[in-house]
Amino acid sequence: MNETLFYVLGGALVAAALIVSAIGIRSERFPGGALMRLSILVFVALVGGTAVFSVANARDEQQHRREERAAEREERAAEKAEEEAAEAGEGGPATPQPPGKPQPEAPAGPGGTIELTAAETALAYDKKALTSRPGEITIDFTNPSQIQHDVVIERGSEVIAQTDLIIGSETSTTAAIGPGTYTFYCSVPGHRESGMEGTLTVK
Repeated sequence: MNETLFYVLGGALVAAALIVSAIGIRSERFPGGALMRLSILVFVALVGGTAVFSVANARDEQQHRREERAAEREERAAEKAEEEAAEAGEGGPATPQPPGKPQPEAPAGPGGTIELTAAETALAYDKKALTSRPGEITIDFTNPSQIQHDVVIERGSEVIAQTDLIIGSETSTTAAIGPGTYTFYCSVPGHRESGMEGTLTVK
């Protein structure tokens, strides 16, 4: 609305200027006393109105930009929250099991605790081979270095367990793991290729 009035007043101001110029060119007596005062009043009113609506239009544009920026920030925040939820395994409802297919049972057994430590000055773990009984297995991982590391337990292409990425601290994770041979490694790009991997035997 303010933008429309601004253009209307601006157009009226230009039209008035053209009309007054045409009258002045055609009339030798222009500007006369009364006509002069009327012309001044018209120009003052048009200039004042144009200025007022110009300021109002600028404020509307600023408000519109602020609202757009706020909407963009909210959208980015929502996207970030979705990404974090997906990384945490909360990105959506659990996939339902097909009808008639039983839920897999947790492996029976005493389980145990596995301790693993990253080297302080190299891309390596302190062990290349780990063993445990089947069941609930806890991986206690210590990373004394200032390089980020974690521990992933994998069988084939399936990730069985994964700790947090840590620097100069300790973390742990627990998973139900059945008998078999598994691979453990660091998921940071390039670390596994540099030797941060080994074999976990559960029996």
